Amino acid sequence: MGAGPAGLNAAITAAEHGANVLLVDENKQLGGALTFHRFDVDREHTDDMLSALTYMVLNHPKIRVMTDAVCNAWYADNYLPVLTGNRMYKVRAKQCIVASGEFEQHVVFRNNDVPGAVLCSAAMRLMKHYAVKPGKTAVVLTGNDDGYLCAVELAEQGVEVASIIDMRQAPVRHEVHDCVESLGIPVVLGATVYEATANQHHLDSVDVYAIDDAHKVTEKVATIACDLLCMSAGYMPAYQLLCQAGAQLTYDDNTARFAIKNLPDNLHIAGSVNGIHDLEKVLADGQRAAYRCLQLLNLSELGGQEVVCDRQTNFPWPIFPHPKGKDFVDFDEDLQTKDIINATRLGYRDIQLVKRFSTVGMGPSQGRHSALATARLVAKATDRTVSETGVTTARPPYTPEKLAYLAGRIFNPVRKTPMHERHERLGAHFMPAGAWRRPAFYGEKSHRDALIQQEALAVRKNVGIIDVSTLGGIEIYGPDAPEFLNRMYTFAFVKQPVGRTRYAILTNEQGVVIDDGVACRIAEDHYYVTATTSGVDAVFREMKKWNAQWRLDVDIANVTSAFSAVNVAGPNARKVLEKVCNDVDFSPEAFPYLEYREGHIYGMPVRLMRVGFVGELGYEIHMPTLFALKIWDILMSAGEAFDMGPFGVEAQRLLRLEKGHIIVGQDTDGMSHPGELSLTWAIAKAKRFMWVRALSTS
Repeated sequence: MGAGPAGLNAAITAAEHGANVLLVDENKQLGGALTFHRFDVDREHTDDMLSALTYMVLNHPKIRVMTDAVCNAWYADNYLPVLTGNRMYKVRAKQCIVASGEFEQHVVFRNNDVPGAVLCSAAMRLMKHYAVKPGKTAVVLTGNDDGYLCAVELAEQGVEVASIIDMRQAPVRHEVHDCVESLGIPVVLGATVYEATANQHHLDSVDVYAIDDAHKVTEKVATIACDLLCMSAGYMPAYQLLCQAGAQLTYDDNTARFAIKNLPDNLHIAGSVNGIHDLEKVLADGQRAAYRCLQLLNLSELGGQEVVCDRQTNFPWPIFPHPKGKDFVDFDEDLQTKDIINATRLGYRDIQLVKRFSTVGMGPSQGRHSALATARLVAKATDRTVSETGVTTARPPYTPEKLAYLAGRIFNPVRKTPMHERHERLGAHFMPAGAWRRPAFYGEKSHRDALIQQEALAVRKNVGIIDVSTLGGIEIYGPDAPEFLNRMYTFAFVKQPVGRTRYAILTNEQGVVIDDGVACRIAEDHYYVTATTSGVDAVFREMKKWNAQWRLDVDIANVTSAFSAVNVAGPNARKVLEKVCNDVDFSPEAFPYLEYREGHIYGMPVRLMRVGFVGELGYEIHMPTLFALKIWDILMSAGEAFDMGPFGVEAQRLLRLEKGHIIVGQDTDGMSHPGELSLTWAIAKAKRFMWVRALSTS
């Protein structure tokens, strides 16, 4: 995660040794800080490196790239929810490298929130990403050498740099100081901006004051006119995901450096989040993390060399409280230094309590720019170190999530039966049935009502075929299968003969009808039960839940996807089936109503049920989904001699309404008992089942 130089190099190294890599970057463009940050005086070297790394990543067959995507949390065993667009991808990684980088920190002084006061990184992003000139005359306030590089970038882009205000006594990298001098940019050492002033709601000038060795303001040095103030007090690692994994963020008060420790074995860090800032060392650290992952995956015996933390980037105390206030620690919540200090004086010594009392870190930025300053203020006010104080707990999610992510799918999944293409060729108009798409009717939409009547009339007087593959299917195996069904459904199933079907009603605890179907007894210990299209998942879930309590000796399997089905109905239905299924006797005496048979259509196994949802002679043919399309074509071919055509859901509903057969969920609601639906005949009152008491009062 993270596609800066460390992340890119880690991905390339891992992929070249045979690992399958998923590279997740929250930005639209790969490269992270390489795309805007100036790592050295010579920017051309950085641009060439970005092009080379990006080309290698995008053209490697083992690297999948997700840009504009956010890994929004870390859960046990590297379970990672990745958000992009309107989707949440659930990723499970064997090894994970976090190269999330750092957040630049602001300096605390009076009016540090006026328009025109920005972070150095913000100014460079505006120039590099958007070709926006952030101001005409700039002052750079810094506590590290990166501020000097920002000044160089500003000057090259046509911004006049009035001065660099360095809170330190001297820069560390002499080459950047020499470059600044060659550009004629004045530098004030050991000083800070103490107050910014605004004219017409925009930055107008800054007051510069000297600071002593204890980082306290002493005397005024100058007032500098400017409309842009770029500041950098240092950086704080993007630690949130890592701390969610149980890592600990530590801070050395003497060097003002962070470290992240106690990472899980399958989680690694690289680059600036690991305290590495020199570009070459950042690349090396990405390679080191990749080799560690490869070792744990048994893909390489090589071990990358440890990279030593190189230079100090954080100024130890960039906080300069002003007696007039407006020295903001948290821009989201408008919290000043006095608000944090007053919280500790009121007894809130713990950083978590300070957060809850003051609301610091509760705004949109979630403490990314206020956590370090708050920890420093609390530590000083309570006479402790920042390590002892710590920072507020990082909890998922990392960024705000849409309610739709939490509520369910933003997109609508679509399921199609194996015969979907055949329906399209026949001119079907589809309607939703749960997640499925079913033919509503066939033919021109302008003749909808007439076509539905024709389809229904064909079933009444001749024969028709309908795709019912969306029906749910559940297999019940085991010695206790009869007892299990006896407890679940209202009818009696213990004495149901093998080879017979039985109508099955399922009710809830209140005796309300929640599903229905047909139970076929295939053997003494084997039932095949159908359920409604939209209800099968809930029925299966209820069966598993109750048997976890009953502990009956049964296996329950949802085979909805494994089986497809069609219904051939009408006076000539028997004639159609007799042409294609020779190993079953379809005579009324041999295959009476509600019987179950097994046979073959051209060698393909089928389950046959003589049931009548539409009120006419009808047979449901259930077959393995693998053979469904072939069997549909065979039946359609056999039905040509009888002018058999397909009929849709609308005709089926019309026919069942004439018969008086209910559709659960359409003719019922959350109060419908069997007695209200004229289904008392389907209740075996002499046997015990789950909700017999509720039904006895219905």
